[in-house]
Amino acid sequence: MDIENKETKDIMVQADGLVKIYKTRDTEVLALQGLDLTVNRGELTALIGNSGSGKSTFLNMIGGLDRPSAGKLIVDGKNLFTMTEKELVLYKRDTVGFVWQNNGRNMLPYLTAMENIMLPMNLSHEKHKRDKAMELIELVGLAHKKHSKMNMMSGGEQQRIAIAIALANSPKLLLADEPTGSVDSGTADYIFDIFTELNKSGQTILIVTHDVTLSKKVRRVVAIRDGKISSERVLKEEFASRVKESNIDWREEETQDEYAVLDRAHRLQIPAEYIKEMELEDNKVRVEMQDQKIVISKP
Repeated sequence: MDIENKETKDIMVQADGLVKIYKTRDTEVLALQGLDLTVNRGELTALIGNSGSGKSTFLNMIGGLDRPSAGKLIVDGKNLFTMTEKELVLYKRDTVGFVWQNNGRNMLPYLTAMENIMLPMNLSHEKHKRDKAMELIELVGLAHKKHSKMNMMSGGEQQRIAIAIALANSPKLLLADEPTGSVDSGTADYIFDIFTELNKSGQTILIVTHDVTLSKKVRRVVAIRDGKISSERVLKEEFASRVKESNIDWREEETQDEYAVLDRAHRLQIPAEYIKEMELEDNKVRVEMQDQKIVISKP
């Protein structure tokens, strides 16, 4: 196998110059503006960004729930631009699992936890549905709730069942949209521990989150601003093996190194707070090279 093919095989998500335009009768909204991102197999990656930054749009596209307007999007070797509707149905069944923030989208309220977990298997060729469902409900620590319906569980328990449902058909890629957005910090830590254990077993996971504490525990954090990747944070080596240690104050310690991201045209986004502090009179800055450093200053 040549190097190029090996590299392609190792990639789960490849987005190049991804554009998404939403059109209404009166206006057009540019949700993604040439987004570039690569996620390798086996990675646990968090996407962060303000509301309207494009992160949920990107997650929906990877999940096959929305179509890109332009660019390139390959997931598990499948081109989401050229898929037929039938291929898209199979892709959503076999390739991706989705955990929604709104538990009403994750579960059917009139079914028990076990029945909800088994439901996606009815669309696949899984032969041992009950055994697989039992294995998954034990994985999320809720075997004692297997006969409970949605109204008999807390929000955190519902979210843990949602993870089991998303894993029912053994997806290549697990997508989670604000999985800890509506639970307390203790439950959020438990949910993250589940994701960590899944990732250790080889599961590729992509999480959209506003949870600063959660994002500080993730090895790779990608920040989206104005529909493009603006920066990445990577877990420092001294913290990489200490994710579960209780003596780390994730809210206070700086656990990650942050990097600005250059796009294909060698452009980067300068954080808004830096621009504000420079008190620019217009949109011009001076760029100079000093001691192997690029210095951006006010004219």
